[in-house]
Amino acid sequence: MKAWFVRGDLDGFFGLFLDNLLQLMLISSLVPLVCGLPVELVWTKILPGAAVATAVGNLFYAWQARRLMKETGRDDVTALPYGINTVSLLAFIFLVMGPVYQATKDSNLAWHVGIFACFLNGVFEVACAFFGNWIRRNTPRAALLSALAGIAITFIAMGFVFQIFAHPAVAVVPMLLILFAYASRVRLPMRIPSGVAAVLIGVVLAWVIRSPGQSFASGVAPTNWFGVHLPALMPGPLISMLTSATGWQYMSVIFPMGLFNVLGALQNLESAEAGGDRFPTRSSLLVNGLCSVVGAFCGSAFPTTVYIGHPGWKAMGARSGYSVLNAIVIMLVITFGGMGLVVRFLPIEAVLGILLWIGLIMTAQAFQTVPKPHALAVGFGLVPALAAWALVLIETTLRAAGHSLYEIAPKFGGSLYIDGVIALSQGFMLTSMLLSAMLAHVIDSQFLKAAGWCVACALLSMTGVIHAYELTPAGVANKFGWAAAPVFALVYAVGSLCLFGLHLWNQRSQAGAPMNRATNLTPEDSAFQRMP
Repeated sequence: MKAWFVRGDLDGFFGLFLDNLLQLMLISSLVPLVCGLPVELVWTKILPGAAVATAVGNLFYAWQARRLMKETGRDDVTALPYGINTVSLLAFIFLVMGPVYQATKDSNLAWHVGIFACFLNGVFEVACAFFGNWIRRNTPRAALLSALAGIAITFIAMGFVFQIFAHPAVAVVPMLLILFAYASRVRLPMRIPSGVAAVLIGVVLAWVIRSPGQSFASGVAPTNWFGVHLPALMPGPLISMLTSATGWQYMSVIFPMGLFNVLGALQNLESAEAGGDRFPTRSSLLVNGLCSVVGAFCGSAFPTTVYIGHPGWKAMGARSGYSVLNAIVIMLVITFGGMGLVVRFLPIEAVLGILLWIGLIMTAQAFQTVPKPHALAVGFGLVPALAAWALVLIETTLRAAGHSLYEIAPKFGGSLYIDGVIALSQGFMLTSMLLSAMLAHVIDSQFLKAAGWCVACALLSMTGVIHAYELTPAGVANKFGWAAAPVFALVYAVGSLCLFGLHLWNQRSQAGAPMNRATNLTPEDSAFQRMP
């Protein structure tokens, strides 16, 4: 019988737990600020609901890894990481709950609409579980991994490396220790897990150099934070939203985020398989969605999903035990108000090196595990994520300067083609997969398959799933409906016709070119080889 816990599980636990902890900190700080909800409600209702969904998912994926160990006889299977997705979290706060609160000043209504969005997101993922295998079989690996690599190098690696180097005294030494230990796979003295050592060093440095009275609080906590906060079923808000038009009007956000999480889960499954662990698609996606549904019934407004970073946890030596530990500790921390201690005493900068490592590993894997010629397709697939990240930087800068993108966009002119940045960022994860798949098939001279992906681009542009947007005083808004991005639909349609023409020409060329029997090369190829 394989051991439930190995030494690498402790490293993996610290990485996954700190990743989950970051999301919980974001909820505790942003929801009261943006959505007007009382801090007490966030800590006693929303966080317990999110915690139970996270715990259930982690326990399932730990069991799934144990089953794969038993079936294969291997002891190096790593469970899929699981938790709240950062992109979904921010989208639900700023594009669903925030606008409801701004329009109505009713914080409870904003929360209820968030619960509704979380529920529909989970239902969408459950429905997609029944044809996820087909998507996975018919999509090149480069397409599935390039979008993850794009997110890894931008929103994870670059986003956190800026924060690390903004606090060098606290963050750089732990980051270097993590990179040195994980990259070299060297064991520290007394076999201390690298992640544990890095966090401890960061905490000690922070408290040694802190100024008198300085706080490292990374979130907002109620005055009486200690207590017992158990998750509880609360179907009332969800049922009321199902029969109200208020929640349904945010389908323009809910649908793409559901699609985002499904594609992300498929890509993470492909990432795990590239690392040697093949998990069943249907059950993985079913639980992925059902946990979000469970969370919504318990008051959570944030869907949970299979996390990016399986290769990183595997490289740490984590197996199934790290997921079990994560489920237990997350529930204990939230149930007994332990987040109050966390946001007061833990400098987040001290633990970001682990997330940087995950981002680097994911980016490297996308290039290393695809056929060598498909590296070009992976590179092409990074571009939409880079555009999405650039848009975040632009909007953040403008807000800090007291301006809006709506106000400033016409002034950019030719110095920054902001229209192209926005168009490429809309539905960027799906766009990344489509463009990468198209180019991978072109590299293999499978022009007819590439044409099919190009047609998909045209249809999705026409309906507004990708590239379509409206720039409003409130920011960039999704634009769904027929002829939402007609110019993009037209150019993709022309591209598909070009690819179909190349398919016909390629067939004709292959049929008309006699093969050299001795070398199995066309006369043109043989002549090329004879050239000096």
